[in-house]
Amino acid sequence: MKKLIPLAFYLTILLSACDGWSYSVPTFPAPPPTITPSIFTPTPVIVTITNTTTPAAPSETPTETSTPVTPTETATAFTEAPSPTDTATLPAVSPVIIVEVLGCNTSIDITHGMGEVTNAYVMIKNNTGADLSNVCTTLQALDEGRIHPDKTVCAPYLAHGQQVTVKLTADSTYRQETPIQVEVKSGDTLLSRIGQESCRDIGLFAPSPGSLLTPVPIQ
Repeated sequence: MKKLIPLAFYLTILLSACDGWSYSVPTFPAPPPTITPSIFTPTPVIVTITNTTTPAAPSETPTETSTPVTPTETATAFTEAPSPTDTATLPAVSPVIIVEVLGCNTSIDITHGMGEVTNAYVMIKNNTGADLSNVCTTLQALDEGRIHPDKTVCAPYLAHGQQVTVKLTADSTYRQETPIQVEVKSGDTLLSRIGQESCRDIGLFAPSPGSLLTPVPIQ
């Protein structure tokens, strides 16, 4: 166990040194110059590499140049023609005179001294857009003999939008089918001409005598 040295002992030594001892301050060489420490900052150092090497020019220049080929053929737009639409054309809407042969029958004309004659029932429709006057209808028969007085029948007036039925008579050969032709004129102007190889028998559907030459609205 170490012994503790009294504090008075150290004080005695120090006081005696102040009185009898001499102390010379040693001389030390001058310290080297102070080097400023490097300061590191968080900013990164960017190093740029400069390429000073110049690329060599190609030694051979191609002389052949490719010219793009421009097509000379042009596409023609195809327009599809509209498909035809089937529409029922009614004779009453055509802007003309419409002539319909309703049918025929035969009879013996004793009044005019003739034998067998052919009676044709014809309907005329005025859809011309104008009123007509002196509308005359004439029946022609291929085997016609003498001229019958009822061969031509005239309606004094036929307004636009009206129709009239007439009975025409022509001399014909006994019990023979005969081609017929019907002409419609207004004055000297020919309005229509139609023909048939034969005239079918009208039978019980013949118009009544009271309805003939009476204009009525087109039906």
